[in-house]
Amino acid sequence: MSQPKPGQTVKCTIIADPITPDRTQTMARLMRLDPTHKRALRKAQRVRKQRLWVHNRGNRDWVAREVCARIVRPAKGQSFTMVYSANFAADVAGLKDFLKIEAV
Repeated sequence: MSQPKPGQTVKCTIIADPITPDRTQTMARLMRLDPTHKRALRKAQRVRKQRLWVHNRGNRDWVAREVCARIVRPAKGQSFTMVYSANFAADVAGLKDFLKIEAV
């Protein structure tokens, strides 16, 4: 597909595993824009807040926070949807060898 238009919903499919950690992080950031992933991340954050453990340590409140789960993991064959924006043009261009982009 040529350059998507801003505001257009696109489906991205991972066709190859990213080589560098930087590209993996960029791909994971784009995957977090998927409405399903957003919903799961919001729910996980809400549950972590409910299970927050505050105890007294040295006469001060001490908060023991849970480590966030890795809900989004880029791997070959996975697909996600997102609303394309001009802000993501550089990210998508940097991942053009690893992503197949289709209009929905």
